Amino acid sequence: MATVTFDKATRIYPGTDKPAVDALDLAIEDGEFLVLVGPSGCGKSTSLRMLAGLEEVDGGAIRIGDRDVTHMPPKDRDIAMVFQNYALYPHMSVADNMGFALKIAGTPKDEIRRRVADAAKLLDLSEYLDRKPKALSGGQRQRVAMGRAIVREPQVFLMDEPLSNLDAKLRVSTRTQIASLQRRLGITTVYVTHDQVEAMTMGDRVAVLNAGLLQQVDSPLGLYDKPANVFVAGFIGSPAMNIATFDIKDGRAVLGDADVAIPASISSKVAAEGSNTVVLGFRPEALLPASAEEQGGIPVLVDVVEELGSDAYVYGRPAGPAAEEQADRLRSDQVIARVEPRNAPQKGDKINFAIRPGSEHFFSVKTGERLEP
Repeated sequence: MATVTFDKATRIYPGTDKPAVDALDLAIEDGEFLVLVGPSGCGKSTSLRMLAGLEEVDGGAIRIGDRDVTHMPPKDRDIAMVFQNYALYPHMSVADNMGFALKIAGTPKDEIRRRVADAAKLLDLSEYLDRKPKALSGGQRQRVAMGRAIVREPQVFLMDEPLSNLDAKLRVSTRTQIASLQRRLGITTVYVTHDQVEAMTMGDRVAVLNAGLLQQVDSPLGLYDKPANVFVAGFIGSPAMNIATFDIKDGRAVLGDADVAIPASISSKVAAEGSNTVVLGFRPEALLPASAEEQGGIPVLVDVVEELGSDAYVYGRPAGPAAEEQADRLRSDQVIARVEPRNAPQKGDKINFAIRPGSEHFFSVKTGERLEP
């Protein structure tokens, strides 16, 4: 096991001026499960491939433990990688697939059998060792690919969207198995996904990337409770955070019919930037039903209701006299609110919501960075 360090690691693809990964600074602890997450093209897979030695590093350095592996061949880095594609040999049994890398390395047969048997037991594959991949389900094939990595007993596991080819229910169960397995093995793991729910449920810490830049790295709850900027706020959380630009008038954030009290320190920081507007974010669970007479409420016309049994979510659009102004200032064309599942409204209903005091997130209009009270 080992730590992993990206020290201003940069990758610029030939023919482009903009780095795919721009001066990535990231320290991953020994035995940690770290998830790299972000939208398509953000640089997460490139970062992983730089660590694996499959992409050149154009600037900075990468270290595994005390070793500088920046320009070291992949075979010498003591890593094992699990890809989105299982890449199993169809003519080989499960046992032969899992032990093939050890066989190529000249490992004694008894040692190969022992490691394969141990990995198969961990992955509940013992009864399938003699089968060919075509006789396995998608989830079982992915576990074989995991087993192939485990038997090598590497210092670092690298996983590049390994669950993308599985159906939704199988993804949920398999991600739980992978996270549990990593805890038992204690091997430093870097996991890439575009699915922020997957990232939040699996990682000890989550690193959010966008356009090649590291936006924030924190625990899942830290990202959810204190997003560092507007991008992280909108990306982390399902359903997404409601985000809109409010005017500041007499120490309050005002947008159409919505009127929210804000701390004096926030008003001062906004004024210091020479602005009179602030970006305000609020989670769906921060919206509470309010009476139509309540001042500062947000009237919402219900378009869709998602009833999930334990939860229900309303997707609607601003209503009321100032609806058009509110809609223009929203980062999304919807307002999303969590409501009581046993008393959910109907499509076409009009509901007045108020933002729970203290649950607001404030961001600079100019920089997009979080403003702390």
